[in-house]
This record gives sequence, structure tokens and C-alpha cells, in this order.
Amino acid sequence: MSHTVITTTTTTRTTGDGFSLNTGYTRTIPGLLKIGQMLALLIAFLCVRCVRGWPSWAAFQYFEVVALWFLIAFLIFFLMHLFRLQAKMPCINWPLTEFFHYSVGTVLILIASIVAAVNSGGVSALVAATVFGFIATFLMAVSLWTSYSVTCGPHQTGASV
Repeated sequence: MSHTVITTTTTTRTTGDGFSLNTGYTRTIPGLLKIGQMLALLIAFLCVRCVRGWPSWAAFQYFEVVALWFLIAFLIFFLMHLFRLQAKMPCINWPLTEFFHYSVGTVLILIASIVAAVNSGGVSALVAATVFGFIATFLMAVSLWTSYSVTCGPHQTGASV
């Protein structure tokens, strides 16, 4: 029976007061996915925000709120991993928290992108915003899948077979 072992090396910088910065996280797949999600949501938010005269005010207001909310939430999760703050709060199950966040976020961003695509009225900036909304939805679905495999996937025990 053969086993494959994958080793990930991260770079950590520590200052004199015990503050550690995990710069290697930005090169991992979850880190790159979070950066991609934040960029896609930031571009989508800015595209909607800079347009004057929306064809459907309620649809794009919803899109704006959802995009900004999850942009801030992803930024918080990214900073939590970057500064290793989740180790300082062990009472919270962070993989499960991220899993639920990705579950809700994927559905809400998908709904917001569909509603925005239907109501874009051919305005190019709004069409671009919906495209970036769908890109963010895809990246969130990938993150959901990877966090599911970490949270709910098979866990190995110490017993040998």
C-alpha cells in the first residue's frame, strides 16, 4: 500500500513582541483563492458603484451590499490566516466557520449575479460587474469544495491497518 505525502513550507516572520506574519499563506491554494475572491468582488463592487443611473435600483443595491459584505468578510479571514490569529482564538472552529461562510456566500453571490445580469440593461460596467460576480462565485465554490474536504472529509486515525 503506497502513500503520498505532500509537505508545505511557509515563511513566518516574528517580531520581538511575539507577533508572527505567515507570508507563506499567500502562496498556498487557499490563500490565492481568497486573494482572487477579494479582487473579483472589489472589481465587481467598483463597477456597480461607479455607474450612474442603474436600470434597476433594488437589484444593484442588493449586489453592492452582498459584494461589499463578503469582500470585508474575506479580508477578515485572509488577515486571520496571514497573522495566525485563529490560533489565539481556539474556542472557534475556524474550518467549520469558513465552510459555512463559503456556503452562504456562494449562494448569495450567485443570486446577486443572476439578478444583476438580468437587470443590467446592456450597461457595460454592470455587465462587467456581473461577470466578476460569477468569477467570485466560481472561486467561492472551489473554496467551498476544498474547505469541505478539510472539514468533512475522511480523517485518518493513528491506528495502522
